Amino acid sequence: MSSVLVVDDELAIRRLVASILSRGGHEAIPAGTAAEALTLIERRPPDAAIVDLGLPDRDGLELVAALRAAGDLPILVLSARSDTTDKIAALDLGADDYVTKPFDGDELLARLRSALRRSGSAVPADPVLRHGVLTLDPDRREVTVRGEAAMLTPREFSVLHLLVAAGGRVLTHRHILETVWGPAHIGDTEYLRVIVRSLRLKLEEDPTRPQLIRNEPAIGYRLV
Repeated sequence: MSSVLVVDDELAIRRLVASILSRGGHEAIPAGTAAEALTLIERRPPDAAIVDLGLPDRDGLELVAALRAAGDLPILVLSARSDTTDKIAALDLGADDYVTKPFDGDELLARLRSALRRSGSAVPADPVLRHGVLTLDPDRREVTVRGEAAMLTPREFSVLHLLVAAGGRVLTHRHILETVWGPAHIGDTEYLRVIVRSLRLKLEEDPTRPQLIRNEPAIGYRLV
């Protein structure tokens, strides 16, 4: 299990990233400020770091430079700043990759795995998941249903990944929206309905009478 320093001043984002990392087989070490992050790496050097640029006590770019000076750990910037100047500055200061918010959890895990591979760190392999007639390979981002390949969009894949990993447990609308779309979209249930409708068209034998993805009224969804 790789340990990942997660530096973000928003508690909701730290919790979201920690949940995503746990799903990918990593341990999150949360920090809300640059000072806290630097203290933590002295006590327990992580295997990688995910850093926001909008920190309350220090510009995130300065933290990227400080982390790079402290060692060769992989550094991913996760920021709402989408300006090319910020991206170039972060990469020039030693960041390995730059992911903009809002972000896709599976993409973040893939970029982290890539950065860990480049650094020579151990990368936990995501297990192939199976649930009834469904098989989902997180590393290859492949899905088969009844032995046939299903072509899914990144968002469809992320939602299905959550449902398969839950093993039949009910996942609330809020949990799925927060994990896949981010905390700013926990009330956008229509986004989720559109994705589930599309998944049913691609996976169900009869989309009008779904047997795989079951709706729990006013609560969420589960796989049967």
